[in-house]
Amino acid sequence: MTELENRLGWHFRDRELLETALTHSSYANESRSATPCNERLEFLGDSVLGVTVADHLYRRYPDMPEGRMTRLRAELVCEQSLYQVARRLELGRYLRLGKGEEHNGGRERPSILSDAVEAVIAALYLDAGMETAAGFIRRCLLDGLDPAEPDCNTDYKTALQEKVQRHSGQSLAYVLTGERGPDHAKTFCVQVLLNGEALGQGEGHTKKEAEQAAARCALGRLP
Repeated sequence: MTELENRLGWHFRDRELLETALTHSSYANESRSATPCNERLEFLGDSVLGVTVADHLYRRYPDMPEGRMTRLRAELVCEQSLYQVARRLELGRYLRLGKGEEHNGGRERPSILSDAVEAVIAALYLDAGMETAAGFIRRCLLDGLDPAEPDCNTDYKTALQEKVQRHSGQSLAYVLTGERGPDHAKTFCVQVLLNGEALGQGEGHTKKEAEQAAARCALGRLP
């Protein structure tokens, strides 16, 4: 936990908050642990994240219209964006998962990791206050934004294709690896392959959305 706290930039006064943020419902249900799962913290963290990003965009881009700010905020707080934050923090190493989720690769699942990031944000907010939580969000999500107006409609598949085509003989392919949920609310899982080797994975409520998420993940891994 101390190693993770160093990465977060805060040492918790109430470490149980951090433990709860890292506890998936599968662990809480299987172990009947006294520690609750992170779903309530995820709910709170989502709001802290949203208001912090909205405040940042409002202040940093005084001439940006409301519609553009809305689209950019949605991109910054989406599952794939938070998944990248979790990967940089190596958050999967610290999760408490049930045996089923552990066996099915839950430590690398974008939905689980992105939810955990929101829960960690809430834990920071409750333990240290809004400024500490907002500081974490700024470092992880906002400091890299272009000081001029950023592009909030990135086509990650096209960007990945263009990057790969700089070298001859490269082949990209997108493979549907799974889907879950009822017909009216399915989540699709897609993997992008470079010359047959897995380069990134993503999830989305449509196959196109999942492919974009996988391409965004792959771009983050390429030099």
